[in-house]
Amino acid sequence: MSLFETSPRAERYRADLLDFMDAHVYPAESIYDQQMRAAGDPHFHPPILEELKAQAGQRGLWNLFHPDPSWGPGLTNLEYAPLAEIMGRSHLAAEACNCSAPDTGNMEVLSRFGTEEHHWKYLRPLLDGTIRSGFAMTEPAVASSDATNIELSMVRDGEEYVLNGRKWFVSNGMHHNLRVLIVMGKTDPGAAPHRQQSMLVVPVDTPGITVRRDLPVFGYHDREGHAEIDFTDVRVPATDLLKGEGEGFAIGQARLGPGRIHHCMRAIGMAERALELMCRRAQSRVTFGRPLSENANVRDWIAEARVDIEMIRLVTLKAAHLMDTAGNQAARLEIAAIKVAAPTIALKIVDRAIQIHGGGGVTDDFPLALSWAHLRALRLADGPDEVHKRSIAGQELAKYRVAAPAAATEQKVMVR
Repeated sequence: MSLFETSPRAERYRADLLDFMDAHVYPAESIYDQQMRAAGDPHFHPPILEELKAQAGQRGLWNLFHPDPSWGPGLTNLEYAPLAEIMGRSHLAAEACNCSAPDTGNMEVLSRFGTEEHHWKYLRPLLDGTIRSGFAMTEPAVASSDATNIELSMVRDGEEYVLNGRKWFVSNGMHHNLRVLIVMGKTDPGAAPHRQQSMLVVPVDTPGITVRRDLPVFGYHDREGHAEIDFTDVRVPATDLLKGEGEGFAIGQARLGPGRIHHCMRAIGMAERALELMCRRAQSRVTFGRPLSENANVRDWIAEARVDIEMIRLVTLKAAHLMDTAGNQAARLEIAAIKVAAPTIALKIVDRAIQIHGGGGVTDDFPLALSWAHLRALRLADGPDEVHKRSIAGQELAKYRVAAPAAATEQKVMVR
């Protein structure tokens, strides 16, 4: 499958997951749609999801993302990456296997930086799949692609912090099982720019928290929701501070490295399924007396899709390999590169698959329109393309930095 070796155990997970997808997940998609339509509520929690979760748990396909063997299977980034790709082929699979964002990142943060109370109160139920969590960082009033802009205030008052501000695009913000938020805010506006932010664990039922609305994404109201939330004099015990004051930015960076691998591999899974649908449609539909697949432009699209998928998969696996062997810092360029390339290329492939499907491609009869919306939003989530390109360019330019010219040691004067 790749140039990067993986373990026999990871290959067994991959085979089991492929079988689970074929036997249960793909057939469940139409049932999911029926249950959601019957409920008439975009945030309804359909019973089919709990059935899938039970089946995944029985098969041992559970918490596959967690790299710490104390909390999960202990797979490396490279071992987990192909599993994330497989789950990306269906919008049901990640939640069925308890591998959904933002819970994956939140669970890693809680396991690394949380207290014992956080572990039993939130981490264990999250690992069991009985509750969900949200991540509140982005704000409507500032450019949140620069985390130093974050304005929500966290003021220490005795043994508590008082939170005031507004967040939006809080992932999982409308989920039926949402119980806790990890909130990033500003504890010390006078500190160095990357030491001003901190993260707190905040129960969602804390007084002063008000969900203002659910934000649509290209007209879709995702079942888990993207909430806009007000924090008005929200009081949280100081013991719910993660790691320490000023550690918010560092925690965020630790959280986002593996998360970007997950996002990008799921994007590749969406692209693979779109290519499959494109090929099937091109073979089955006839226009002007011949199958669509006989048109030169369609064949170009199919060929380019295969080449593009192979390229972004290899770069993503390289990033995962570097993270495992040399650390996240060593993989900075590759992590930034895949975050730009994977959603952009997958989006192009899905867009062409929509074109091949004609009117059907923009409906919910196929998963393409939903995939397009997710992928287009992913070009903004976890940092927009431009932020990652800025980082890549900076790293490249640093290789060729020209030393400043030495100051003149003497001044020559021309005398006539």
